[in-house]
Amino acid sequence: MKVIVINGSPKPRGNTALALDAVCAVLNGKGIETPRIEVGTGAIHGCIACHRCSREKDCRCVFDDDLVNKSMDDIIAADGVLIGSPVYYAGINGALKAFLDRVFFVASASGSLMRHKVGAAVVAVRRGGEIAAWDQVNKYFTISEMFVPSSVYWNMAFGLTPGEVLEDPEGMDTMQMLGENMAWLLEARQKGAAALPALREKTYTNFIR
Repeated sequence: MKVIVINGSPKPRGNTALALDAVCAVLNGKGIETPRIEVGTGAIHGCIACHRCSREKDCRCVFDDDLVNKSMDDIIAADGVLIGSPVYYAGINGALKAFLDRVFFVASASGSLMRHKVGAAVVAVRRGGEIAAWDQVNKYFTISEMFVPSSVYWNMAFGLTPGEVLEDPEGMDTMQMLGENMAWLLEARQKGAAALPALREKTYTNFIR
């Protein structure tokens, strides 16, 4: 099995990466591969709602940049997605937001391709805003019919300078338990794939009639 890890921090070896490492160590110990995509320093165009992906349904965005389209095949082929972000103004990193908007919209428009994958989010934070940032990532999962594992606390670790999250024992325990629960859910999903609910046609409504 394979989980795509998406690091939204501009620091490849910062606290967000270390929090992700703690989850990945557990996944790797259970034979689950965890290739990583670094998006925190990328120049990533935001979604412009052109609906090209909805018309073509080819799992490609109109902006043929070096990150989103090149990552789509790996993300769609994976069994799960693990996303990490630092906290910027009580939200996620801007480059990560642009990346996720496009990836999840393209996957949805191309046939609900994130459906029934396992998705988890972690955040690294100095002091506050972590719940809002963590919740922001989870919204991508829950609108896509993904399975979201839990842990013994909300998936956050505290630290300012790189390495300080390793001194947050509760945060590291949370990451390790997240890895355990994510691995269990991935295995359960694999074993029960034949019984997964069928895709239903989505109904779209507006509040203005």
